[in-house]
Formats: sequence, structure tokens, C-alpha cells
Amino acid sequence: MVLVFLNMLITFFFPQKIQVSEQAQVFSERRSKAVCCSLPPSSSDSCSSESSEGKTSPRYMEQVNSKGSKDFCIKNIRQAAFGRKEIEMAEQEMMALMTLRRAAEGEKPLAGAKIVGCTHITAHMAVLMETLSVLGAQCRWAACNIYSIQNEVAAALAEGGVPVFAWKEESEDDYFWCIDSCVNVEGWEPNMILDDGGYMTRWIYKEYPHLFENIKGIVEESVSGIHRLYQLYKTGKLCGPAINVNESLIKQKFDNFYCCKETVLDKCLWCCAALKGMRAIVYVTEIDPICALQACMDGFRVVKLDEVISMVDILITCTGNKNVVLREHLELVKNGCIVCNMGHSNTEIDVASLITPELTWRHVRAHVDHIVWPDGKTIVLLAEGRLLNLSCSTVPVYVLSITATTQALALIEMFNAPEGHYKQGIYLFPKKMDEYVSVLHLQSFDAHLTELTDEQAKYMAINKNGPFKPSYYRYTDFSS
Repeated sequence: MVLVFLNMLITFFFPQKIQVSEQAQVFSERRSKAVCCSLPPSSSDSCSSESSEGKTSPRYMEQVNSKGSKDFCIKNIRQAAFGRKEIEMAEQEMMALMTLRRAAEGEKPLAGAKIVGCTHITAHMAVLMETLSVLGAQCRWAACNIYSIQNEVAAALAEGGVPVFAWKEESEDDYFWCIDSCVNVEGWEPNMILDDGGYMTRWIYKEYPHLFENIKGIVEESVSGIHRLYQLYKTGKLCGPAINVNESLIKQKFDNFYCCKETVLDKCLWCCAALKGMRAIVYVTEIDPICALQACMDGFRVVKLDEVISMVDILITCTGNKNVVLREHLELVKNGCIVCNMGHSNTEIDVASLITPELTWRHVRAHVDHIVWPDGKTIVLLAEGRLLNLSCSTVPVYVLSITATTQALALIEMFNAPEGHYKQGIYLFPKKMDEYVSVLHLQSFDAHLTELTDEQAKYMAINKNGPFKPSYYRYTDFSS
């Protein structure tokens, strides 16, 4: 792999404005009609509502955990023991969240909270879900991404009593059925939402708007989800308060930087500085002049896609937008070009335009497809254009512990806030809480913070216990 990287040309797209499209129903239909006929018989891809193993969708099968509960829908409850081991390993790397769990377990700050969540179903998120339960909350969970789901973790959660509805590579119909199963429950109504992408919020707004009468708050974790919330807010349709966890300082500085860099290199790609260090020639396309200047100052060449599309060996999108790479661009890429996405869902690469009779799809292995043109030219599409770092790679659990801890604190804050404290609107994660999350994570490094004297604190006009920076202070952004 190192030799391959030595001479590769890589194009990156960076974000500015975000546009989020609706779910591509047409893509699912076209894929089932066009892709299935070209996949080899041994392919594990699903071409109907069936699971990836070719069996009936789990929603049509009845499973029971050891306590006799049927309130879940997963791939296989027998994987629970394996999933429990993964969760226990994640707990060892998420010491900050576990410290918070132990500290607040006696107080039960979420007693009475009924949290409905739509996030990644992974080991680190399982630690968060079980922490919320230990702190008194009742939780029901679905997945925001069909590829990042760990079936064994879902099984462990179901065995532990968490109503979870998710299995890897759900069909689009199953995906929304799982979300609906979390909400459409007799005798149970949520009063908090934890979202990643805005899917749960949008579903409730569309199908069960009356539930917002009792919802005390929304905690949103992603760029696209925050964008959707602001769309609702600007049109006067936001039905309650929300905390923007995505733009918390600690997430911006650590999760977004380290998580992307480590997970994508694990699979074969990311970020510009890392690839440049491996002697790759990296091109950047950009719409924001400030970000473009930063890229130039860092030694990258800023170009338009059309100027380099025929030369690149790897094409990576990470804009959060839609229709960034179209069929007309893919017609021009060289044979063997790797095409993948680090941005929002499956909207950045126009994968639907590749579902045509003249192109042949060959499933190589999980998350890797070869798309062959009539003249024999082949491109390598990873994860069907969906999020690469969450579909094809593992995620560094310690880094995501930061995000999970901020989510837990945000839920505790909103649920326990006095009536009327949070009005309809979108709030930033308090800086004092950012600092508290940092303190919790510093413990694992055996770090020792210097304490201000009363005289020093007075001189700086700050509280000696924090926050240590004013709200207008801009931390150096090393994540771009």
C-alpha cells in the first residue's frame, strides 16, 4: 500500500454550505432492479427487503431475550455474549463516561426521562445508552446509519433490556420501520430526543407532531442534523429547544479531527496532512476563500474538480452537500480510481446515475464494488458512496468517548433545567461543560492542571474554576 500512495493524486472536497436531500427512494428501487442482475451469485448483497445473508428481514422474525422480552428487533439475539465483550472493552477506553456514570448513579438525574435515540449502533454508543439507563432514563433506539451497525452490540443491548431496532444493511423500508418502532409504542411517549442526522426528529415531526408537546429537548450530534434544525427554526417549525453538540468546542477540536484522521487511514485514506506526509500529491477543491487560503498556506494546491478529475487515483468527498461528484465526472476518471465519501450520507456522489444497463456492478467484498464501463474501465466505489469512516472502518473509541460524554451531559442539562429555561431555539453546548468533559478525560493521561491563585484570577477577570476563556474566544482550529 505504501508504494501505491507514493505517486497517487488525491482530490479532497471541503465543506461550506450544507444542503441535505430527502431519502433517495428512486436509488433503492433502481439498485434492486439494476444491480442485482450484475452481481455474481455468491454476492452477499441484499437485493430485496431481505437481510445481507439472504434471509428474511428480522422484522418478520420473532426473537425473545432471556428475560422473555420481545420488545426489540435485531439480527440475532444469540450474538449477545460476543457483543457484551465488545461493550466491556469499550467501557475500559471510555473512562470519562464511566466516571460520570459512577458519580451520578446514586442521584439518578435522568429519572423520568424517556429518551428516543437515532444514532450509530456501536460499542461506544452502547456504553452511552447503558449509562443513560443507569442514570434513570428509559431508552428506545434505532440506527442512523445502516452500515455502521454492529449486530452483536445490538444483540447485547437487546439482551440487556434496551429496546433496540437495528441490523446491519437494513433496506430503506426497514430503516424507517425501525425508527417508527421506537416511537409508535402504546403507553410510552418520549420526552427527550438524541439524534445524529436529524432522522428521528424529522420522523416525529412528520408522523407524530403531537409528541412534541411533551418533549423537553433535542440533543443533535451531526452537521447535517443541525442544519435541519436550523431550517425548522428559520421557518418557525422547530417545536422545542435543542442543544447543538456538534459545535461544542471539545468535539470540534478532538472528535472531528482525530476520529476522521485515524479511521480513514485505517481503511486507506484521510486527511490531507496525513496523505501529504505519505508523499501523496493532494489537491483540494474549495468554495470558501478562507479555507482555500489555509489549504494553500499548508502547501496544498487548490483546484477545480474539472482541472484534475482525469488524473486522480483517489477521489474523496467531504462537503456535507449534494451532487458534488456527478456521472459526468465519473466518466472522466482513470481506470482503477477509488471513489469514496467522508461527508453526508449518500448525497455527495451521484451513485444513482451509475445504476444503468451499460454499467456492470461487481461486488468484490463488503463495502467494495467495482463498476465496469463497456470499454473495461473500472472504478472502485467504497461503501456505495456512504460514510466511509463509519462503514468500512473501526472508530477510535477513546476519541468518541468525548462526544458520548457531551451528549450525556447535554441530556442531563436539558432534562433538569427549570421550566421555561430553554425556549424554542438552538443552544450551544455550554463552555463550562466543555471544560468539565476535558477534565474527565485528562484523568486517563495522569495530567495535572495548574490552578490559578485568587490574585491571578482577579487579574484575568475570570473565575478561578472556569470558564477560562470568554464566549467570543476562538480556539486555534487544527481540524481543517
